[in-house]
Amino acid sequence: MGGSLCFSRRTTEAVFRRSSFTKVLPLALLLSTLRVSGQLLGSPLDCHKTCVCASNIISCSKMNLTNVPTALPKYTSVLDLNFNSITRLRAEWTTVKLMRLHSLLLSHNGLNFLSSEAFVYVTRLRYLDLSFNSLRQLDEYIFEPLEDLEVLLLYKNHISQIDRTAFSSLSSLQRLYMSYNQISRFPLELVKERSRMEALRLLDVSSNRIKTLPLSELQALPAWIKNGLYLHNNPLPCSCELHDMFARWNIKELSSATDFRSDHTCVLPGSQKEKTAIMDLDKLYLNCSEVRIKNKEAHLEQFLVLDCDTRQRDMAKSWALPGNIPVSLANKTAVKLAYGSLQIGPLQAGDSGIYTCYATSDSYNETVYVTVVVFNSTMSGGLENLKTAYTTLVACLVSIVMVLVYLYLTPCRCACCPGQGLEKNDPTDSLHSSTVSISQAHEDAGQERGEGGGKDFSYKQVGFQGPKDQLEQNGRLNPIGEEDEEWQEDKKERRRSDAESVSSVCSDTPMVV
Repeated sequence: MGGSLCFSRRTTEAVFRRSSFTKVLPLALLLSTLRVSGQLLGSPLDCHKTCVCASNIISCSKMNLTNVPTALPKYTSVLDLNFNSITRLRAEWTTVKLMRLHSLLLSHNGLNFLSSEAFVYVTRLRYLDLSFNSLRQLDEYIFEPLEDLEVLLLYKNHISQIDRTAFSSLSSLQRLYMSYNQISRFPLELVKERSRMEALRLLDVSSNRIKTLPLSELQALPAWIKNGLYLHNNPLPCSCELHDMFARWNIKELSSATDFRSDHTCVLPGSQKEKTAIMDLDKLYLNCSEVRIKNKEAHLEQFLVLDCDTRQRDMAKSWALPGNIPVSLANKTAVKLAYGSLQIGPLQAGDSGIYTCYATSDSYNETVYVTVVVFNSTMSGGLENLKTAYTTLVACLVSIVMVLVYLYLTPCRCACCPGQGLEKNDPTDSLHSSTVSISQAHEDAGQERGEGGGKDFSYKQVGFQGPKDQLEQNGRLNPIGEEDEEWQEDKKERRRSDAESVSSVCSDTPMVV
C-alpha cells in the first residue's frame, strides 16, 4: 500500500516537470530571440538614461553600447557614439534617412567591420570619425555614397589593404587622416594629376610601413598639396634624392616638413637598420649636396612664366615688377595669366631683378619672391658662332684648293706644249725674228773681235727665253723690236745696234747661263 502511494507521487512529479518544461521552453526561446534582435538592431533611443539629447545633437558616448540606438530623430545633425563597444556597423543600423546628419563619431569602439551599405541613409555626412578602431581593410567603393564628406579620420586602426576605388567618389574630401596604420603603399592616386581629388588639401600617412616613395611625382606636385602631405615616421631608405625633396620643402617652409622636422627620419643601409634624420644626410653618412633654390635664368628675346606657388589654394594673387612696380594692363611685356602666374617677354637685359607675388585670402597671406637673371645674349648665339666658325673653315679650305689648282693645274703656255704652236699672223713673229737676228749678230761680232787681234775680251753665250716669254719683261715689252728698221740700213750699224740691244735686254730680262 505504501509502495503504491510512493510510486504515484513520483509519477505526478515527473508529469508536472514535463509540463513546466514545455511551458518554459517557448518563453526562453522568445527571450533569446529578443536578445539577439536587440544586439542586431539596438535599443530605442533613450534621451534620459543612455544618451544626452541637446537639440539636434545626440551624445551617447561611454555608455557601453554594442549597437547604435534605433528610432533616431530625423533632425539629428551630430551623433556621438565614441567610447562604446560597437564592433560592427551594419547596413540596418538606421532604418530612416538622416538627411540632416553631418557628423558621425565612432572612435574607440573596437570597430572591425563596415558594411558596404553602412552609409546609404546618411549621404549628407561631412565629418566621419572612425579612428581608434580595429579596421583592417577598406573595400572597393566603401565610401561611395558620401559625396559631401569633407573630413575622414581613420588613424589608429590596423588598415593594411586599401582598394584603389575606396575613396574614388569622395569628390569633396579635404582632409584624410590615415596615420598609425599598417599601410605599405603610398596612395599616389589620391594626389596625382588627373586622378587626384581636387579638394584634398591634407593627406596624413605618417607612422605607417611605407618603404618607397614616388619622389619625382611628389616633387612635381603644387605647393598647396605638398604643404599638407605628411610622411614622417615611415621606414624610408636613406638617399640623397629623399634629402633633396625634404630640403626643398624646408626651404619653402611647408608645414608638412617644418611641423615634424625631427620626425623625418630614414633607415641607413646595413643590417642594424639604424635611423637618422633626413636633414642630416648632407653632413653625415651619404654626404649629400646642400640644396639651394636656383634663380630663373633666361636669354634675350625669350618668354618666361613665373609661378606663384603658394602653400594654400585659391588665393588672390598680384604681381610687382623689379622696383616694386605693380603689373598693369598697360604693360605689354608682363602679363598676368588666368591661374595666377606671370608671363614676361620678350626679355631684355633690363628685365633682370626680383619679381614679387602677393597672395592673400581671408585667413592667410603669403609673399613669394622670384629672382630672374637675363643673360645678355640670345638663346641661338652659340649656334650662330658655331656656324660662323664652320663657314670660316670651309672658306679657308676652298682658298687652299684654289691656290693648289692655280699652282699645279694652270694651262701650259710654252711653245713646246701640244697645241701651243704659233700662228703665222702671230704678232710675236717679228719679235722672235729679232731675237734670232740678235743671236746671229752676237755670234758674228764674236768672230770679228776674235780675228781682230787678240783683245782679251771674254764673251759668255746667253740663252734667251722663248717667244712667249719675250712678250713682257718686268711689265714692259722687250725693246728689241724697236730696232728692226735700223738693221735694214747697214750691216755694221745693225751689229753695233744689236750689241747695245743685247746689253739692254740683259739688264731687263732674266738670263740663263
